[in-house]
Amino acid sequence: MNIVNKDKNLTYPPINPKFPFIFHGADYNPDQWPRDTWDEDIRLMKLAKINIVTLPVFSWVNLQPDESTFTFDWLDEIMALLEKNNITVALATPTAAQPAWMSQKYPEMLLSDKFGIRHKHGSRNNFCPTSKDYRKFSFEIALNMVQRYKDAKNIAFWHVSNEYGSYCYCDNCAKEFRNWLKEKYKSLENLNDKWYTTFWSHTFDNWDQITPPYENGETRMQVLYLDYSRFMNQMILDCYLNEAGAIRSVKPDDFVTTNMMSAQYINIDCRAWAKHIDVIAWDCYPQPYHSDIAESAFRHECMRAAKDGQPFLLIEQSPSNKCWSPVLSRKKPGLMRLLSYQALAHGAESVMYFQWRRSLSGCEKMGSAIVESDNAEQTRVFKEVAHLGKELEKMGDSFLGSTSPAQVAILFDWESWWASDFCIGPIADKKYVATAEKHYKGFMQNHVDINVIYPDSNFDKYKIIVAPMLYMLKPGVTEKIEEFVNNGGTFITTTFSGIANEYDRLYTNGFLGPLQKVMGLWVEEVDSLYESQSNSIKFSKAPSGLKENYTCSRLCDTIHTKTAKTLATYGKSWQKGSPVVTENSLGKGKAYYIGTDPEESFLVDFYKMICLNSNIPIILDVPLGVETVTRTGPEAIFIFIINHNDVDVTVELKNDVYKDAINGCDLTGNIKMEPQGVVVLQK
Repeated sequence: MNIVNKDKNLTYPPINPKFPFIFHGADYNPDQWPRDTWDEDIRLMKLAKINIVTLPVFSWVNLQPDESTFTFDWLDEIMALLEKNNITVALATPTAAQPAWMSQKYPEMLLSDKFGIRHKHGSRNNFCPTSKDYRKFSFEIALNMVQRYKDAKNIAFWHVSNEYGSYCYCDNCAKEFRNWLKEKYKSLENLNDKWYTTFWSHTFDNWDQITPPYENGETRMQVLYLDYSRFMNQMILDCYLNEAGAIRSVKPDDFVTTNMMSAQYINIDCRAWAKHIDVIAWDCYPQPYHSDIAESAFRHECMRAAKDGQPFLLIEQSPSNKCWSPVLSRKKPGLMRLLSYQALAHGAESVMYFQWRRSLSGCEKMGSAIVESDNAEQTRVFKEVAHLGKELEKMGDSFLGSTSPAQVAILFDWESWWASDFCIGPIADKKYVATAEKHYKGFMQNHVDINVIYPDSNFDKYKIIVAPMLYMLKPGVTEKIEEFVNNGGTFITTTFSGIANEYDRLYTNGFLGPLQKVMGLWVEEVDSLYESQSNSIKFSKAPSGLKENYTCSRLCDTIHTKTAKTLATYGKSWQKGSPVVTENSLGKGKAYYIGTDPEESFLVDFYKMICLNSNIPIILDVPLGVETVTRTGPEAIFIFIINHNDVDVTVELKNDVYKDAINGCDLTGNIKMEPQGVVVLQK
């Protein structure tokens, strides 16, 4: 078996050294329940091995019933009760849902929709991120909380607000947007030039003519959408920094975070936020039927990459069904445990749920919880949570701080995602995230470790970098890619890459723009296929391990090679015989271009060849549908083996001897894994 050597530098400090264990917990809303329920909650938490709770996320009105009154007595009591029972707290500011009195007295605090129409009070994240009133009140509640609980011994970290991301289109946002544009572009002449406003005679001669991208206004200027996304991302981040600043003014050494949504959610650029957050935390809600083994893995890696490989917190997942799906399918037995270990494998150091006790009313009453009835400890979900809690307790701090040894990376970029989504054509649904996940899965099924990186990440540790649909090329990115290839790296990109610059302006030398030198070709045009249509990738002499023909669909580039050599051509249609997969040598490295959206099996076979050529180590040779992931610490290597299949599988360890990190016994030879089974090897 090939495996990386132990390296004492491959580690990070624990998220909180005072609590060196895997956090196992849930969102807790004790203010929704009578006081006599709390003691039963504590008993059940200890039974389920819950060692952390998040509170009081949505309790603003119960902490501040009017403008001049703060009522912390109930929170004091539950904080003391939790501390007495050795349960830590992720202490949250309650600012995701402002009280009705606040919305009524300060209506300009409320969000406005894409038509500029002000919302009524209700729901959550229904605040304007540029509202001075909202920022004033959210700062005050955060400051009051940190001043009151600054000496609490069981606070693991601070949790600001909840699932930021609602965009606003009010008059104040329009005003602040214009100020933001003035700072960015300095002059109207420069803005008009960069925005290419000569198109459709949209030249501005006054800053006040610029508005947000209203649904009944400017809907065809894609760079406006792009800059408004950048602006809103910054305004919402400023709301986080406002509250985090209040906390840090009193407790500068405490960790502060917020729960993000990774690539499940387009609005927030997690990479841009990461430098302002002490530890990444996110809410993972895959489809309960778990149709794609790569979906959650890829999104975990997006979050690990946000802080350059540091471990993160899985701060929410559903114990069974999630609330917001058209069909509230329950997780089958074992799936919650599997997904929890998958998160740990990809960098998590917590397993936390939404929520502890099911609400009796409201829009989430049908969503799953650990405690769903008075017969809580008899339910399947509770028993599964308790079983996992016992396993995590046994594992202790054994792999905390460990990192990934991956030498393969997928390049992902939020702004490129924004820009490609706003682009009208060549196909409506760009499937940027789905495409990135598909390429990720191609490596995943070859049982190699793989990370996600961003354009400003360090490329040096990787041998292979894949940038699917890299629509936007930011300044300096092309140069980084060229240096990477020249120094011996293998770079792969695909159709719909190198289309536009950071202002969403096309390159004049054809598609691929400045990447043409690295790739050794240029793209003349991109053809789009309907769902019923397809083409094929045909090898005249297929490399070892690849078939002669594969199906492709959606997008098909017309490619003209310069220095690149053609590996495969289109097998049919008017493009028959023209290049579709190419290879270019540059310096010590190679660059490959895939000019279409190929079937999944092509990526599995193609990336197996690429990995072999680059001497990428295989973790273990395991059956299809079994995921393997490595976490490397200073004293040990951990290999997670996760059976996503609905049938038993056998994994061969041969003569290698490992410790079972969950159960403590030794493992060697063949191990049989049940459906949704997990084994963690320690060596």
